[in-house]
Amino acid sequence: NSVPHYSGGAPPPRPKSPDLPNAASAPPAAAPEAPRSPPAKAGSGSATPAKAVETQASFSRPTFLQLSPGGLRRADDHAGRAVQSPPDTGRRLPWSTGYAEVINAGKSRHNEDQACCEVVYVEGRRSVTGAPRELSRGQGLCFYYWGLFDGHAGGGAAEMASRLLHRHIREQLKDLVEILQDPSPPPLCLPTTPGTPDSSDPSHLLGPQSCWSSQKEVTHESLVVGAIENAFQLMDEQMARERRGHQVEGGCCALVVVYLLGKVYVANAGDSRAIIVRNGEIIPMSREFTPETERQRLQLLGFLKPELLGSEFTHLEFPRRVLPKELGQRMLYRDQNMTGWAYKKIELEDLRFPLVCGEGKKARVMATIGVTRGLGDHNLKVCSSTLPIKPFLSCFPEVRVYDLTQYEHCPDDVLVLGTDGLWDVTTDYEVAATVDRVLSAYEPNDHSRYTALAQALVLGARGTPRDRGWRLPNNKLGSGDDISVFVIPLGGPGSYS
Repeated sequence: NSVPHYSGGAPPPRPKSPDLPNAASAPPAAAPEAPRSPPAKAGSGSATPAKAVETQASFSRPTFLQLSPGGLRRADDHAGRAVQSPPDTGRRLPWSTGYAEVINAGKSRHNEDQACCEVVYVEGRRSVTGAPRELSRGQGLCFYYWGLFDGHAGGGAAEMASRLLHRHIREQLKDLVEILQDPSPPPLCLPTTPGTPDSSDPSHLLGPQSCWSSQKEVTHESLVVGAIENAFQLMDEQMARERRGHQVEGGCCALVVVYLLGKVYVANAGDSRAIIVRNGEIIPMSREFTPETERQRLQLLGFLKPELLGSEFTHLEFPRRVLPKELGQRMLYRDQNMTGWAYKKIELEDLRFPLVCGEGKKARVMATIGVTRGLGDHNLKVCSSTLPIKPFLSCFPEVRVYDLTQYEHCPDDVLVLGTDGLWDVTTDYEVAATVDRVLSAYEPNDHSRYTALAQALVLGARGTPRDRGWRLPNNKLGSGDDISVFVIPLGGPGSYS
């Protein structure tokens, strides 16, 4: 069975190596999933046994942090909010990647963010020619992988995605191993599996040929994008199948980076963010998916399938909730086709709650959730209702591509990934300023500089405790959310292409 399996428990530990293979080296013996720091024991309070099991299963941190039991307790302390990073023991993350995280200020019982950093070997599934071939260690591909998963309504979905999403990507890439290494255009069809009966002549199903005079050009890059998109969908489907047996509670935003054959693929589903800081320039590598940014998609779905709204919601948006006394008046509104506003006569159906309401961080879909893309949330329903919200939530990411081979990068050029806990209180320009300030204080060949930068970004967003809260230097509130940050160097020691 090629579908990655999720057992719900901690996998066995794997041996650690100071130097991970590069893309040109022989593949590792296996591409195991990332184990986690062991779960903390459930407390001795009045929680029910079921709740204790859920707590134990959901409280774990990425293994690359190498947290001891005492370190796990410190990482779970909402009062101290100590920043966690991999220890400086010589076992560096790929590309000397920097990482830092901190727990929320009490928003949820545990840190619901998860992270994964892997080097994954892909062995081809079949020969493009259809002829059987001998599998050898030199015929596959390696890709580098980073993932941030921001959980909500529980940590189960983020935990599961951090273990398995890169395996789904590997499965989707197996058919492409030979194709991606062949400079010729991708074949239109893969050869049929031996033993598969040929289909009957379908020529009678074809329509006029005028629009099919030539074949569309398909690039190797678009095949990788499609593999990542399919992997997200398969991960979401697996969560739907296994949510009951393995307590996959809640959902998660997912921000993933794949480096393969000289290109960086950044896939985002949710409200996390990725930017490249190159020679002081800011290059956005993602956009957030919220009820405001996806209003028209949500409204169109509500318009086409009104049964999803029940008798409780309207797909139309108004500047505020319509009052019964305003029936018959003309009020500002907009629908799925509009970016501006117009006036319409208020009818009885307009008294229903709007599908999209609120502004900024308070914007919600069906008055419930503030993100519109991600994984999981299969059990999410409108409060005091049986209406499911999942039909309005998309698991498909937007994938942006950055070609590393087109630029000469220096050691200070980095790709910064952060969950919304960072970006809620920090602008792209403030991150770029921190990149310049921190990295300029270190020698270019000092591998710890990227961890120091990740820590500085997390500390800057968290703030310091005072006035009954966490405050930034300008006395504004710091982020009370979980904060997780990867800093991936794009140049400097070592060549990644």
